[in-house]
Amino acid sequence: MTVPATQPPEWADRPIAVIGAGTLGRRIALMFATGGGIVRVCDRDASQREKASAYLEETLPSVLDQVESTTPADIEFTETIADAVPDAWLVVESLPERLDIKIPVFGELDERAASDAILATNSSSYPSSQVIDQVSRPERVVNMHFFMPPVATPVEVMSCGHTEEAVFERLFERLPRYGLTPFRVHAESMGFIHNRIWAAIKREALMVLDEGVASPAEVDQLYRMVLGARTGPFRAMDRVGLDVVLDIEENYAAHRDGIPEGPRRLLRRYLDEGRLGMKSGRGFYDDYEPQPGQ
Repeated sequence: MTVPATQPPEWADRPIAVIGAGTLGRRIALMFATGGGIVRVCDRDASQREKASAYLEETLPSVLDQVESTTPADIEFTETIADAVPDAWLVVESLPERLDIKIPVFGELDERAASDAILATNSSSYPSSQVIDQVSRPERVVNMHFFMPPVATPVEVMSCGHTEEAVFERLFERLPRYGLTPFRVHAESMGFIHNRIWAAIKREALMVLDEGVASPAEVDQLYRMVLGARTGPFRAMDRVGLDVVLDIEENYAAHRDGIPEGPRRLLRRYLDEGRLGMKSGRGFYDDYEPQPGQ
């Protein structure tokens, strides 16, 4: 393994690659684009690349002001991993929460990326130890779980079980340059730090709705007033995407006993009605304006 603890000067000129141009992928690319250099966004779906391009063009100028940067990256869009990862010092995967997709992708990343590149998964529910079956150099693999930048900028960083300490040192030194705040996850955890707590809140909110106890708007208003939060759980789920929320719940249910069926049944009903949340124009709420790049 050749990931040095300190960054050679030439690394500043090497690209960052984001694999997946969906809701979170384009937001991850947005934050890295504030640091100059080159950011490559890879997605085989042309419509996703177009939406990501529109989102970045619309949003990047205001985020540059927030992070006090005046040097945006050159953003490139690619259809294939082969075109995205050459010479990248960091590759972040942000694909659907399915191991049958992630495992072969990490095998390809391991084969095609530079030998000193850090390979990261943004998975919110799968530890990176579960994506390295086809990886020959797992010491450079790590979880980098982003939330919803640029609004929420923490990043949880967790070992795959083999990750070299130099990888953490590099990321903790580098991520703040992009307006991101890293947090170390000290033991392997399905769901990580925040999402384990947040999953319980989402699940209970969904049960409240499923049982007819309260409406989404009532839950959100009460939640905001009691906790002083900026948004409530239903509005937050709409922002993430109800399809993503369901994928995460299905994964918890597959690995933990006692996860109730009601929340997943409710989410499936909303998805069957085309209510994916903000990205489809309606979810638990119907009052969304068209979003750039959505």
